[in-house]
Amino acid sequence: KEDLAGMLYDSLRNKIMTLADDVIVYPAHGAGSACGKNLSKETVGTIGDQKKTNYALRADMTKQEFVKEVLDGMPPPPQYFAKNAMLNKTGYDAFEEVLKTGNVALNPEDFEAMANHEEALVLDVRPQSDYIKGHIPNSIFIGLNGQFAPWVGALITDLKQPILLVVPEGKSEEAVTRLSRVGYDNTLGYLEGGIEAWKAAGKDVETLESISAEEFAKRVKTQNVNILDVRKDGEYQSSHLEDAQHFALDYINQNMGQVDKNKTYHIHCAGGYRSVIAASILKARGYNNLVDVAGGFGAIKNTDLPTTDFVCPSTL
Repeated sequence: KEDLAGMLYDSLRNKIMTLADDVIVYPAHGAGSACGKNLSKETVGTIGDQKKTNYALRADMTKQEFVKEVLDGMPPPPQYFAKNAMLNKTGYDAFEEVLKTGNVALNPEDFEAMANHEEALVLDVRPQSDYIKGHIPNSIFIGLNGQFAPWVGALITDLKQPILLVVPEGKSEEAVTRLSRVGYDNTLGYLEGGIEAWKAAGKDVETLESISAEEFAKRVKTQNVNILDVRKDGEYQSSHLEDAQHFALDYINQNMGQVDKNKTYHIHCAGGYRSVIAASILKARGYNNLVDVAGGFGAIKNTDLPTTDFVCPSTL
């Protein structure tokens, strides 16, 4: 890592910082990407702007300082990165075959039987609002409308894991395709008719309690509330609720022992997507006393709950 960071320093100094200040920059990766830490949400800028605001382009920074700054707090790459590299070397199934076997409609009885017989993971890729209202017990939520592939890759550790899908109408091919792009080629099919067909067949359905930031603030003031902040480390360090326990979604599988099944937890992320992922994983592991905070930290900041002083992520 140190060698690569040193090469990055040389590349920035010898190729990027020599460009004129008005040269337009389009980033290759954006906020939330696993390919860096604390990446900006901006989609365009200039070399001049970056020289003023980007800690990595400070003119008087030595290579040693740069390497330390870049690597400090850098999370390990998602586990699927190395596995995908190996797939690229050794080969993989033709996508046409993956789509043919994965984009198969299954009625509720066949879906349930296959889930049990194949030890398949039921992956619910609908919007989080739909998952909250009703979902199959022990299913995991990772919605197509968010950072779908990166979170699948970070949280489902076995590329060969059999997967059954609960999808929005007309989205089965997209789901199978996006799974395959990061190496998950063992999709067995999707629930025909969706959750409504599952209900009509008399199958069990569970819900997830979700409350507004305003209701959350009321509870914090009047009750002894346990709070889980599932954002990344840099997000948490930049500002967080004073009484929140940091429980990063990235490491949820490793840190499950840090939460108590006998306690009730209110879970938030930045905007409401990752908190539902975390809640679904906890629910599948037997943690039943969970409350999602809709809108996440972005909404919580608009209440009068105390937070730590903001620290610009670029300085972390």
